[in-house]
Amino acid sequence: MNARRNFVAAAALVAAAPLGALLNPATAGEESKLQLMFVQSAERLKADDTTLRLVNVAPQTIYFSDRPVRVAGHITLAAYLEEWTAAAGPNNFSADPPNATLSVYEPGKENNTLTIVEISKPVVDGKDLVYSYKLIEGTVPTSGGVTALFIDWIGPGGGVGVGFHGVGVGRRGVGWR
Repeated sequence: MNARRNFVAAAALVAAAPLGALLNPATAGEESKLQLMFVQSAERLKADDTTLRLVNVAPQTIYFSDRPVRVAGHITLAAYLEEWTAAAGPNNFSADPPNATLSVYEPGKENNTLTIVEISKPVVDGKDLVYSYKLIEGTVPTSGGVTALFIDWIGPGGGVGVGFHGVGVGRRGVGWR
């Protein structure tokens, strides 16, 4: 019962606060800061050697955190893009681009194609979201069906490492735990 009460209180806090406020709590003695991870979904993927195009991307970006305080919700794409430059120092995605796991459905394949990339320079182009990327592991399909992008967390630490498709596992970067 206490865990549920804490979850409801955290969810209410999240719904009422901008993401930056969640990452930098006002209480100086608060040791644990939230580490928010993000998920974006799109109808299709188009890619080349340097860009990922999430075709007809969902207008909302999902965010969530893990222990000790679990929160989840969604924000507009515009609000998500503001977070790229809102935080100072290492929590600024523009200064320290996040890693992400790209999950792409390709017709005729039994499993989704999973690729780890570092994403940067997001740009909205009509109903599409275009990222520049650097390949970390795997192969980026040039096109595909339903696509999800699981984005490294913003906040202290973070990371999408080898074998951990779409979840933060420690410091930013491959192989940290």
